[in-house]
Amino acid sequence: MFSDSVELTVSSGKGGAGCVAFRREKFVIQGGPNGGDGGRGGDVYFKVDNNTHTLAHFQGNKNLKAENGRPGMGSNMAGKSGQKLVITVPPGTQVVDVETGEVVLDLLEDGKEVLFLQGGKGGLGNVHFKSSTNQRPMYAQPGEPGVTRIVKLDLKLIADVGLVGFPNVGKSTLISTVSNARPEVANYEFTTLTPKLGQINVGDFDSYIMADIPGIIGGASEGKGLGLKFLRHIERTKTLLFMIDLASYLEMEYQYQTLKEELEKFSPLLAERNYAIALTRADAMSPEEAVEKSSAFLAMLGLSPVQKSRFGFDEGYPVFEQEHFEKEFYDPSKPAFVAPISSAVHLNIKPLTYALYHLIVTER
Repeated sequence: MFSDSVELTVSSGKGGAGCVAFRREKFVIQGGPNGGDGGRGGDVYFKVDNNTHTLAHFQGNKNLKAENGRPGMGSNMAGKSGQKLVITVPPGTQVVDVETGEVVLDLLEDGKEVLFLQGGKGGLGNVHFKSSTNQRPMYAQPGEPGVTRIVKLDLKLIADVGLVGFPNVGKSTLISTVSNARPEVANYEFTTLTPKLGQINVGDFDSYIMADIPGIIGGASEGKGLGLKFLRHIERTKTLLFMIDLASYLEMEYQYQTLKEELEKFSPLLAERNYAIALTRADAMSPEEAVEKSSAFLAMLGLSPVQKSRFGFDEGYPVFEQEHFEKEFYDPSKPAFVAPISSAVHLNIKPLTYALYHLIVTER
């Protein structure tokens, strides 16, 4: 089960109490206090693990507590410190304080372990309180209490490319075609109910991650459909791929403008990401009709098709490409490229993966 948000009560361990004890042996004339110190309470850490992809393992255990320190003992023996608690989370997890709403930790780097709560100090034993005027101290410190905080864990998936489109435009079909992801694919809307990640290999040694989220509809930023719940999963992506359905009953201009508006309402920063456009389901109509609709869409954007594609897009269809993807030449007001595709017949799929890779590399 995929889970991307969970509320937890997290507590560090309480320090152990100091000990009140005295040395009483037959042949030790001046035996005095020898109560040991209490052990320190266990700390709480968050650790990022790339092998974890969901927060579902917290659903049955929402109260997490580090071990308490053990009390001190006689003969100046200190109590054992409590074992630390390590909370394992996937990359992209934010730890939010429920009371203040503050993002306390933003956990991105695999293998990183971050201290979150310190355990309470152990109390001092009575040996620390002896003096010339108090040779028989009957007092030892109690251990300090641990710290308890109610936090919310929010998972925002980390991907290089985020797919953005209306329901049933072919996002799941594309990611299953180009990557190792196996989402459900069916001919009805909202087939994708949870985000999916797929790794796309480019050559033998290069790859990037693509994220597929549930379809966005008009009003998604206000809570309609599933878009609001999952739009945050593309907040971390540097590149967006808008998927516009050539064969949909919805006008292509309407699809594009709606997607842009919903992204802008949800996050102005997200709306400024580099983006490209794939015109999907080109196989669902005649090549002549696909060419006509693609040309009209480019004209609507004020773009002209290129004479020859750098990435090998099929020259039988109108394709737009910016001449340079490098930051100093890239025009963020325009898409990096616009191309008709079909995952079913693999039209322009390989060139699409290469073009996205080159766009990502220039952003790294």
